[in-house]
Amino acid sequence: MSGPRIGAVADDYTGATDLASMFARAGMRTAQAIGTGGLAALDLGALDAVVVALKTRSIAVADAVQQSLDAATALRAHGARQLYFKYCSTFDSTPAGNIGPVADALAALVEAGQVPFCPAFPENGRSVHRGHLFVGDALLNESGMEHHPLTPMTDPNLVRWLQRQTTTPVGLLRADVLRQGADAAQRALAPTDARFVITDAVTFEDILVTAEVFQEAPLVTGGSALGLALGQLWQRERGRAVVDAAALTPKPGRAAILAGSCSTMTLAQIAAFGGPRHQLSAEAAVTDGEPTVARALAWSDAQGDGPFLIHASAAPDAVKAAQALHGVERVGHAIEAAMAKLGRALVERGVTRLIVAGGETSGAVTQALGVEALHIGPEIAPGVPWTQVVGGPAEGLCLALKSGNFGAVDMFDSAFGLL
Repeated sequence: MSGPRIGAVADDYTGATDLASMFARAGMRTAQAIGTGGLAALDLGALDAVVVALKTRSIAVADAVQQSLDAATALRAHGARQLYFKYCSTFDSTPAGNIGPVADALAALVEAGQVPFCPAFPENGRSVHRGHLFVGDALLNESGMEHHPLTPMTDPNLVRWLQRQTTTPVGLLRADVLRQGADAAQRALAPTDARFVITDAVTFEDILVTAEVFQEAPLVTGGSALGLALGQLWQRERGRAVVDAAALTPKPGRAAILAGSCSTMTLAQIAAFGGPRHQLSAEAAVTDGEPTVARALAWSDAQGDGPFLIHASAAPDAVKAAQALHGVERVGHAIEAAMAKLGRALVERGVTRLIVAGGETSGAVTQALGVEALHIGPEIAPGVPWTQVVGGPAEGLCLALKSGNFGAVDMFDSAFGLL
């Protein structure tokens, strides 16, 4: 059956657009489906890569496994020759999952041998050395990710962290071996009983070697940079030139930003934003839901067509205080519900260009808008493309889904100029 070379399952919506943008940068004909049902809106026979966006990063393990298996099974039925499990470049997960259990299930589905785990994204400051994940110059557990409200990352040793999530033996493919080339890396892997392999990567060249080693593997896992490397290798073999992502044609209308991420970078981007902004507090979202949304919408109605920002993002101490009072799940659900209502209402009020910051927030807003599929457009920042909605009530909406820690400080001011 003719179908895409790579079929990817992403554990959140921003991660899906991140990976799709890397495939597109490599010159692969790429589209993104929102959930398995979104595949019906795409011409899969015309694609080299398709990414199914799920919202499984922080849900119950059993649900995450089942949804991931359903998406993977559908992709294989449509002819995908390699499965790609996409998670965040900061390996967002808890000691119980969901990365390990989902990888276990997908590996069993395709009867995989050794499976790489390559979260590194050097272009965005994520590197892995001797199995330890760095964000810039800081170890993961000293980068601000230790304060994440849903998946606090308290251990930078990915071999140890992943091994807590799975009974499958976990090993390490070190950078000094990778730099001897793919043959040396394959020789190093041959005698080990580790089926799951954390791969070092300090430079993109390290990731290219990893891609060469696992180019024909039935299952690969990682952040988005591995997708860029796999795409480049495949295009090179086919002798195809890299093509730029298609330009998008935005409809006239208003521009807005919704931010729910509490990451260090998103907080800095909010502080640097030069336009009007309105904060929606976690406490108000929990205790005063509908009136809080109504006040935010009334404020938005008074703004012009230029970009304006509504955010629920707050410093870690404020988030922890609300969680201590109301519970982690209740606070998270309240903020997602408020942002989902705001996203739908803003589009109904004439917003045609929308940035959403934060993985959970992006999933809630995209689902509320009834988005089924996305065309991939130009990159705002590495891993953050503009997209345009295909079909459904929000058709034509230009939408950027931003992972919390991605983008430059001035991203909210500069992004709309690319359209």
